Amino acid sequence: MGRIGVDIYPLQAGVPLARVDTFGKFLGGSATNVAVAAARLGRRAAVITRTGADPFGDYLHEALRGFGVDDRWVTPVAGLPTPVTFCEIFPPDDFPLYFYRQPKAPDLEILPGELDLGAIASARVFWMTGTGLCQEPSRAATLAALAARGSAPDPAPQSPEGLDFAPRREQQQDCRRPTVTVFDLDWRPMFWDGAPGPYYEQALRHATVAVGNIDEVEIATGERDPHTAAQALLAHGVELAIVKQGPKGVLAVHRDGATVEVPPVPVEVVNGLGAGDAFGGALCHGLLAGWDLERTMRYANAAGAIVASRLACSSAMPYPAEVESALEGVQP
Repeated sequence: MGRIGVDIYPLQAGVPLARVDTFGKFLGGSATNVAVAAARLGRRAAVITRTGADPFGDYLHEALRGFGVDDRWVTPVAGLPTPVTFCEIFPPDDFPLYFYRQPKAPDLEILPGELDLGAIASARVFWMTGTGLCQEPSRAATLAALAARGSAPDPAPQSPEGLDFAPRREQQQDCRRPTVTVFDLDWRPMFWDGAPGPYYEQALRHATVAVGNIDEVEIATGERDPHTAAQALLAHGVELAIVKQGPKGVLAVHRDGATVEVPPVPVEVVNGLGAGDAFGGALCHGLLAGWDLERTMRYANAAGAIVASRLACSSAMPYPAEVESALEGVQP
């Protein structure tokens, strides 16, 4: 549940946007890319979002269906254009983004009353973002979705080698369908008019997993040290805290004390913008598979590295064989 839009990416690297001659058009938006990444890995995925009632909105529906992502909960908003995002590409670590989301992005017009709360409650993994909390009515809709997750069946017990998400609710367990709620901290300051702290704290109380980079965990907790920030996220109520550190790899800390630090997968970076979304889709895949913490983090880290070595985001998401090859040390 979250952003969608059209990514207009230059086909020339190392060139300022003012001098770029050729561009590619791609499906974009962080939550949407995560759904695509999960679908590429064989998972059934859907996205809850909104587009403009315009040709770009039509394109996004076609692209979602082409990637195998269910688009039934993607609805149009009359009078608001589908967002477009440009970027500049200066490898290895400079990729400025230019968001065109005026006067307001349709994905911030998700209404609580239009949500399919039954589908949200029953999803094995529900992924929501910090950006969804930045404005109304998206904020109220996101919090309503999280509340619906609170009435979902309890997580099923995991095998000893898997991640153990302990029951939080007093309802009968459904041992067939473990449920996980992921809060992608997704901090984009240009979308906010006020302080995110109270809304992040409220969302964290509903989340099972929190994931973000150094800047994002600092916004959520006030802590910039990865280990301290991870502990602060756990103190807010999540069961698994994941801190992405770019070239320093990934830190994951489970509330049972398990800690995993995964080094980066060396690649030649082309465009780092989609790496976090590939990580997210692969994280969902590992959580659904019941993998242990280290295997999940290594797999997600490799998926992110593969996309960092490619130009696009959605269309660059890897297939399982590509991730396995990267894990075996084969250049993706």
